[in-house]
Amino acid sequence: MDNFKIPVEVDPTEDTEWNDILREKGIIPQRPPSPTEELDNMLEEAVRKQHENRLENKDMDELDALEEEEDEEFLNFYKQKRMKQIEELTKKQKFGSVYPVTKPEYKEEVTDASMDNFVFLHMSLSSNLQSRLLSALTSQLASKFPEIKFCEIPANRCVENYPESNCPTIIIYHNKDVIKQYVTLMQLGGNDAKLADLERVLVAVDAVKDSDKRLLSNQEDEDLEEERKMRFVKKSVRGRSNYYDDEEDDDFYD
Repeated sequence: MDNFKIPVEVDPTEDTEWNDILREKGIIPQRPPSPTEELDNMLEEAVRKQHENRLENKDMDELDALEEEEDEEFLNFYKQKRMKQIEELTKKQKFGSVYPVTKPEYKEEVTDASMDNFVFLHMSLSSNLQSRLLSALTSQLASKFPEIKFCEIPANRCVENYPESNCPTIIIYHNKDVIKQYVTLMQLGGNDAKLADLERVLVAVDAVKDSDKRLLSNQEDEDLEEERKMRFVKKSVRGRSNYYDDEEDDDFYD
């Protein structure tokens, strides 16, 4: 009679103290996390990471300006990290201009040179409008991103009977492999291709980080943001002015 047991039905989804005991002993499964609780945890984690990485894309001047606002040890960590990045980038900045290449030099100056660098090759045609435009743009890019090797070779000297309609052709090498290729500038704006269009290509192949302050597109974004702030300030000032004008009008009529 002492061993007689009465079966008891248990709803494992209920949040009761008895169910907690059963879960602890492994008799019933653990409750699945609440979708709301899971979402709250995800949002909390996203906010935490955003706060921790708030200095990630700041340059040295911006970090110096935060000395009174940020914890000194935390700020120094990012300063040292940024200094290391600057030193590494400086070591890589060994080019700075567009290098003319001949066919016999191709393997050494282009393929082999891409082992530790990104190499941007322009297969050119002097009579082609887009090719002349690309020559001008790559000259600017080469001085702006001296860690990337920019080369140019006449297309018909590189590949015999290369179609003129394929000019200009862009070939980007890294680690001795072709990682990107464009035939004409059609995908990059055609005759209206801009420096920012080519910068986006460099970002896409990871030759330049999208947070790089040298990027024209980043500067344009910053200018746009500054313009938005100025518009907001002007609007706020106008709003306050109207408010005071209204008050004065009210006083006048009183």
